[in-house]
Amino acid sequence: MRGSHPHSVVGEEASPGATEMRYAFESRAPHYTQHVEWTRECTMMGSDLSMMTRRCLLTYKPFRIFVVGIGFFSLCFLMTSLGGQFSAKRPSDFPFTTRAEVLGGQESRTLRKISNMLEVIMKRMDALSRLSNTSETHKLDELASVLDRIQPIGLVERIQGIAQNMSDMAGRVEQILQRSTGSKRVRQGPFGQCDIPKDPHYPDCPGKMDWMRARWNSDPCYAFYGVDGSDCSFLIYLSEVEWFCPPLTWRNQTATPTLKTPPRRQASFRFDTGALLAQLGTGKESLIFMKRRIRRLAAQWASAARRLEDKLRSHWRDEKQILVHVGFLTEESGDVFSPKVLKGGPLGEMVQWADILTTFYVLGHNLKISVSVKELHGFLGVPPGKGSCPLNGPLPFDLIYTDYHGLQQMKQHLGLSLKKHKCHIRVIDTFGTEPAYNHEEYATMNGYRTNWGYWNLNSQQYMTMFPHTPDNSFMGFVAEELNDTARINIQKNKVNNMAVVYGKEASMWKVQQGKDTFLSILHRHMEIHGTVYYDAQRPPEVPAFVKNHGLLRQHELQHLLRQAKLFIGFGFPYEGPAPLEAIANGCVFLQPRFSPPHSSLNHDFFRGKPTSREVSSQHPYAEQYIGRPHVITVDFNNSEEFDAAVRDIMKLNVEPFLPYEYTCEGMLERIHAYIQNQDFCSPEAPFPPVNSSKVWQGSPLAPFMLLPNSSILTWASNITSYTSWPPLSALQLLASLQGESCVKACQDVGLICEPALYRFINIKEAFNALDFQCAGLESEMNHLFPAFSAEHAECRLQQDPLLFSCAGASIKYQRLCPCRDFRDGQVALCSDCL
Repeated sequence: MRGSHPHSVVGEEASPGATEMRYAFESRAPHYTQHVEWTRECTMMGSDLSMMTRRCLLTYKPFRIFVVGIGFFSLCFLMTSLGGQFSAKRPSDFPFTTRAEVLGGQESRTLRKISNMLEVIMKRMDALSRLSNTSETHKLDELASVLDRIQPIGLVERIQGIAQNMSDMAGRVEQILQRSTGSKRVRQGPFGQCDIPKDPHYPDCPGKMDWMRARWNSDPCYAFYGVDGSDCSFLIYLSEVEWFCPPLTWRNQTATPTLKTPPRRQASFRFDTGALLAQLGTGKESLIFMKRRIRRLAAQWASAARRLEDKLRSHWRDEKQILVHVGFLTEESGDVFSPKVLKGGPLGEMVQWADILTTFYVLGHNLKISVSVKELHGFLGVPPGKGSCPLNGPLPFDLIYTDYHGLQQMKQHLGLSLKKHKCHIRVIDTFGTEPAYNHEEYATMNGYRTNWGYWNLNSQQYMTMFPHTPDNSFMGFVAEELNDTARINIQKNKVNNMAVVYGKEASMWKVQQGKDTFLSILHRHMEIHGTVYYDAQRPPEVPAFVKNHGLLRQHELQHLLRQAKLFIGFGFPYEGPAPLEAIANGCVFLQPRFSPPHSSLNHDFFRGKPTSREVSSQHPYAEQYIGRPHVITVDFNNSEEFDAAVRDIMKLNVEPFLPYEYTCEGMLERIHAYIQNQDFCSPEAPFPPVNSSKVWQGSPLAPFMLLPNSSILTWASNITSYTSWPPLSALQLLASLQGESCVKACQDVGLICEPALYRFINIKEAFNALDFQCAGLESEMNHLFPAFSAEHAECRLQQDPLLFSCAGASIKYQRLCPCRDFRDGQVALCSDCL
């Protein structure tokens, strides 16, 4: 009312009487009580409200605004009263008051102000209704002389209609309240037991309840699980769907069906991949490539399956439910590979994924394949919404194989379920992830945080293309094997002066430091062939003396490699499948040595990858595990050394060679062992066990003993064996030199570092057995521990098992290293691991 303009008269010019009346109002404007009293006097002229009274109400804008204001504040008062009724029942059961409670009370304060104002107005109106001082009647006479001229029609009727509507509304809301109260009793359970439980075992429950009150509408998945805005629905959700609140005693727990563990079924080898090809689908060039590869190697997979079946005939093999989600092929990740399949793009990942799918299928497991987020949702049973809620029911798979793209997608859409079920996940990781980068807190605090890694998985849940990082599991792929007839033909048809260059993309041929020089030297001795993709014209990066065949299909490339004597690499791509395929077809692989080694510290390609590994050549696996005469590594910047290497290669008589672990049988054997033995979901028993010192009494080396004629310690055969895989019988304990990693320490004695055995040497007895004199013994989070500091004579144990790492070295420490032997041609498995 104070904001209304006092000088405007609706539908009339100002009259002398009106001027007097304006003066009267203006003189009383600061006095709200008198302002209201004048209005009340006008309206109290009679119960039937005379025409003069009606004019009084509408003539002046202040009176009209007052009437509207009364109607508005009455409605607000009704809402406030109703809100109070809701609040009196349960504040959080009414969305309006819930929001006010949770968001700091701003709305509540506003409602309280309105309520207080209305209370003052009502008191003053009551006072006016008792007005009996006749000396004030002259004011009404003054008003009457002015208001007679105005004929506002229907004002009273309108006011009465509004009042009636509000009365009807109040009645209807009351009915809603009664029904709501009745249904709320049902939702709240017996005796309204929906107060937040105070249970020390569930300290996060109150905070989660507050969060649900404020945000339960932020994701439709909550409504999918029955959340309706009431405290009871929050508690039921947080205790039965999530795990932040204790079970509610009044809930009928038996109403939830108990899911029985399905009976174990034995896996049976499959020898026909036709059903797998149908399951893989079509539509993407990448899928077409993978299907073509599976079809081409089908006979080799079948033969390998029969051989492994004979080898494992006495072994029970559990049939597993396996989901394979190829994240990098999804549209959500961009699927940058599919468009490049026919243009010389990288195929190593697709080669590996095709072989992974075939391995699972041939081993006889129940396989589901996903190449889209929509398919992932369907297979996992993800509730509708934005991924804030966990899965509806238990995880329907024993194992989930994906890549880093897929892992990120699962995090986005699985919500809390990813944390709960991540022990089932295996990540196909080409270059490996070391524990220092995988442990989120440690990586963040110590400068190991990258765009990859930091998932807090067991390091062996990452599976690599080559066995270069023993912290991770070696997945691998397969190369085509040759039968005896093909081997004989290769020996007959080899062209001693023919070389094929490793590089399908023109960018790999760009003249870099020394590249033009060694190509010229090679050209003097050999005919050089290339397989560089081009569309309309020859790529200018390829020298004129190179015979370029363009991009070849796999069988055409195989034919070319069976003729060539030399397969030469330019230094990139790193660790691809092509060199193994060339060696399997009787080629010598000539590659550059890197000095200094390439790593994330000095090379852009490795920068940001979750590993500190130093790469000494283009293909370290070929250099270390195959070597001469099949693999020759030289300094390409040394013209004399390069020239001599080419001359030697032309004289060599090299037969086709393929490591067993890259055959179909080798991959089936390795993945079978992983699936049946690796378990990251079952909690490990604490080690060392209680009273272990009493059990291990009798020898200063206990629980270890020296191997005959060796300084290496092994687990004592007379000591109780503990469940593990690889078994404790494979453990061989030694100490590294200062500044040496456990990878190298084990390698130097012909062994492999085994991170799964670290927990058995992370004890003070291991230091005693190695004759380290510990002035102090402490536990700490450090990826180099357990280790001995000679400078301070201190022994350090590992505090966090996720940081057990074969990688890493420091000149301050001698590391304790758990090594093991390995099967011939199968470095991933110890002699007793199958």
